[in-house]
Amino acid sequence: MSGKTPIRAADLRGLNRLVIEATTGVTGVVEAMHHNISRVPGGRGIAGLVYRSIRGITRLVGGGIDAALAPLTPLGAGKSSPGREAVLAAVNGVLGDHLVATGNPLAIPMGMRVVPTPGSRVLVLAHGLCMNDLQWNRKGHDHGTALARDLGFAPVYLHYNSGLHVSTNGRAFAGVLEDLIGQWPVPVEELVILGHSMGGLVTRSACHYGSAAGHEWLGCLKKLVFLGTPHHGSALERGGNRVDFALGISRYTAPLGRLGKIRSAGITDLRHGNLLDEDWEGRDRFEASEDPRRPVPLPEGVECYAMAAAAKKAGSLKSHLIGDGLVPVNSALGRHEEAARTLPIPESRQWIAPDMKHFDLLSRPEAYEKIRGWLAA
Repeated sequence: MSGKTPIRAADLRGLNRLVIEATTGVTGVVEAMHHNISRVPGGRGIAGLVYRSIRGITRLVGGGIDAALAPLTPLGAGKSSPGREAVLAAVNGVLGDHLVATGNPLAIPMGMRVVPTPGSRVLVLAHGLCMNDLQWNRKGHDHGTALARDLGFAPVYLHYNSGLHVSTNGRAFAGVLEDLIGQWPVPVEELVILGHSMGGLVTRSACHYGSAAGHEWLGCLKKLVFLGTPHHGSALERGGNRVDFALGISRYTAPLGRLGKIRSAGITDLRHGNLLDEDWEGRDRFEASEDPRRPVPLPEGVECYAMAAAAKKAGSLKSHLIGDGLVPVNSALGRHEEAARTLPIPESRQWIAPDMKHFDLLSRPEAYEKIRGWLAA
């Protein structure tokens, strides 16, 4: 028997919808460029007829395929595979908000994977953008499994659609944690959350919304560990925003700006490190703007730790600016030029991982030993 996982009908339906939307969307971009270059009014003449025909045929054929696959969707609910889950996580990271808005079956619902080792010390692991709960296992190492072995933690892995707004996931995560602690088989004496990259932002957002809702799980929370979390944003997303602006300067390239605007709400939240609804509501998230965030303090009475990776020689100016290739060192450590935005994480609870990249924080022995030491203290 082959080791390959059969393609699910639900996956085919979801991908079919994306192909339809991509084809019609790209057709619109090309049509707009044609219109701008030739100055022919959109929708008129032979060109307009051709573009309308392409969109119409695509929707007709795609709609037929979607209708044919609909009865087969329940048959695709069998066992998944790490490869499929990785692809779904990546698609959700880039297009997750669109998948939810269009009811696409590829959208990932939030959930928890509990390893059957219940105990009074609970460790919740929150993954980053375009990732999933299975990808904590990297190069044969899993922080959750290792901490269960070495320190007796019961690991629980969060799985969420990283393309949604951080605040949307944060509020949902707070509710999931409340249910988790309430239904845990033994009294929880210690709750620790380990957040990698975006997972750290979702965790901070959850603390805010959990506090506002009066949730009990915050009373169990003892420590937060942030691994490469862009507390003050990612230079990569700010660069993408500048590209959008540059494309919009010329009427010939302006239609191409639409392609950049397919990136998800989760990705654009990483420009500054948004945590709250107020950080994005009523704003064009693709428009260049100053940092709109309302400062959010760390939860009171909780020990917080921050780890930053430096791909270049530690301590150099270049290493701080580039960081791990995705997140600058100062952002990962919560440092900011404005005192009100700086996170009060003591230097004794900060660590710059030398000669490491963003995902090395999930597997390198030096990173794990630092995490283990923090949680053992």
